[in-house]
Amino acid sequence: MPDIDWSRLTAPEIRAVAARGNALAVLPVGALEQHGPHLPVITDSRVAWELSAAAARLVADEMPVLVLPAMWSGMSEHHLPFGGTISLDYAAFSAVLRSVTRSVRALGFTRLLIVNAHGGNDDPLAVACREIAHEFAFPVVAAKPWSMIPDTLAAVLETQKGCQHACEAETSLMLELAPELVRTSMLELAARQGPGVIANRPALSRFWSFAERAPVSGVRGDPRAGTQAKGEKLLAAMAAALAEAMRDPILWRTPDPVWSPGRGLGPTSP
Repeated sequence: MPDIDWSRLTAPEIRAVAARGNALAVLPVGALEQHGPHLPVITDSRVAWELSAAAARLVADEMPVLVLPAMWSGMSEHHLPFGGTISLDYAAFSAVLRSVTRSVRALGFTRLLIVNAHGGNDDPLAVACREIAHEFAFPVVAAKPWSMIPDTLAAVLETQKGCQHACEAETSLMLELAPELVRTSMLELAARQGPGVIANRPALSRFWSFAERAPVSGVRGDPRAGTQAKGEKLLAAMAAALAEAMRDPILWRTPDPVWSPGRGLGPTSP
């Protein structure tokens, strides 16, 4: 199987991958933020990279694909009250994404998949990817793996419907990927959560600190229900969903140049 890890290859080897044509670069995006007393602050970045790599291995015999090192800091200002967190603002976040896109495009890659494992990055990524795709006329797709497997989440998880934070789902995945980093002796402490002061209101948007949403432990969900077996199933399902996206030709069309002069006078159907 071809090596899909960008960081392990030499520059000539990366050139050779890009030269094959229709090459896909994959950028895992995570965070460096508190994950309660039982999970390491690198959790989201580690998860993003492992999911990206697992998916890339599934398609490596079908297309040229390389996985970049994880972008380890995202937008995590809502976690700052708990300590251990480094956050970018939107200007810095979008600038890094823009620079990565410009770089991989210059190197001969023709498409970029951003695999995001931190919920705080979802909205900023949606805007940044639109801006970058228009600017460079380059297909950029942002994926939210946790949102791609609702049926698996419903079948596997026992105490919650979807991924929350340092919860049954994330704890299970880290028990599969890096069990030595999970402080199992701290699970009871992690489960001592205060009531959610601010409830979810999906139709309304504003900034809430995680100290307002998940006081006491910084955890939402019950990590005590996490198991390695659940993590194995979640990893496989998300990797398969990402691989399917990598193969989908519709996703990888060149963006419509809507900002080009006279575009409003041109055709409106493909």
